[in-house]
Order: sequence, then C-alpha cells, then structure tokens
Amino acid sequence: MPEVLSENSIPVLDHGFVALDGVLASDLAVVNGARVSFNQASDELGERDAGLIRFLMREGHGSPFEHGYFRFIVKAPLFVVREHHRHRAGHSYNEWSGRYSKMEPEFYVPEYVRTQVGKPGAYSFERVDDVTRESTRSEIEENATRAFQAYERMLEQGVAKEVARAVLPLSTYTKYYWSCNPRSLMHFCSLRNHEAAQYEIQQYAAAAESFLERAMPITHEAFVERGRIAP
Repeated sequence: MPEVLSENSIPVLDHGFVALDGVLASDLAVVNGARVSFNQASDELGERDAGLIRFLMREGHGSPFEHGYFRFIVKAPLFVVREHHRHRAGHSYNEWSGRYSKMEPEFYVPEYVRTQVGKPGAYSFERVDDVTRESTRSEIEENATRAFQAYERMLEQGVAKEVARAVLPLSTYTKYYWSCNPRSLMHFCSLRNHEAAQYEIQQYAAAAESFLERAMPITHEAFVERGRIAP
C-alpha cells in the first residue's frame, strides 16, 4: 500500500496517519434519505434542512445517516488495529498481510508514557516521571529493534514470512483500508474519541472525526449537540 502525503492525510502518533481515500457522504444525502418517504428530493441544502438533520439525530432516526461512504487508508501499530477492528457493524477492513509481504522496521515508541492510578473500572492515567519515561521508551525501542533483527535473520534462513512474523511486537506498524458509513463512523468516534478510550486509538478516532466534520458539518454539529451519541 502506498504512503499517503496530502492535504487529505493527517499524521498520527510517531509514524502513523489517517488518510481519506474516498468519500461519498454529505448532509444533503441525509436529507434526501429522510425525505424519500414523501417522494421528495433536493439538489442542494435549503434553510430548513439543518433543522431536519438535528431532528433526525435528536430522535434517533439513524437510517438516513447510513447513505454515505468514507474510505480511509490507515497506518497504525498492531495493538491499535486490534482495537479498531472490534468495530464490525457498518465497517469493512482489508489489511496489509505479513504472510505475503515483508514487514517494515517501523515501531511505535510512545511519547505519552503513563501509569494507571486507581482500581479497574474507576481508574485514571498519569504521566510517569522523566527518568521512567526515557527508560521505558528505550526498552520498547531496543526490544523492537532486536525483534526485527531476529525476523530478518529468519527470513534470510528461508523461514516463511508467515512464521517469522511471530517474533514481531505489537508496536509494529501496519496499513489497511477502512470503509464505513457516516452512522457507523459516528458510533466509532463516540466510543474511541473519548477520554475513556486508550490514548493511542483516541488519536486515530480524532483524525477520522475531522474528516466527518469536513464532509458533513451539519451532521457533525448535531452529533456533538446530542452528546456525541450516534443515532
């Protein structure tokens, strides 16, 4: 998969990004999806359409928000991908395969190193001191480097990629296509662009939400007004 460097690409973490690869979604599509019940359609948004979108959002009429499409290219660490791919309804994914292609030596080394404070279900995270932060970052980077060196040695010895990849850490970056409709994207953002979500996936959700806001500003505003709850 190609690297994406354009105005439609948002850098995330140290080596990642979320790039908008295709979009067929608009506030007008929501309006027309709702008004088809009355055999009506518009070519452009009118003065009353923002009110209709807010009504649909407020009352939880979700299907008009499914008439749209976003396709992203995402580059993320494996542990973020595993969280992301738990979102299934209205989402499709195709990932770069380490079985068929050689993985690249890119690994996530966190800037935000934190410690858990409190009990499960009622805890928060706080930054560690500078010494612990730097030692943690060094450990992660050194372990990732050693793992990739072992991976390359196995490949040189003729070990199949699908076997050699087992040594690579969860911090390894991968890339994938992600497609979803606006309603599913809002649901993803409500859960993952949230203070309770893990920091790393929050950054990806925030990037994706910025594309939703750009393509569907009225819908996004109504989503926020509803308390960031998808219809």
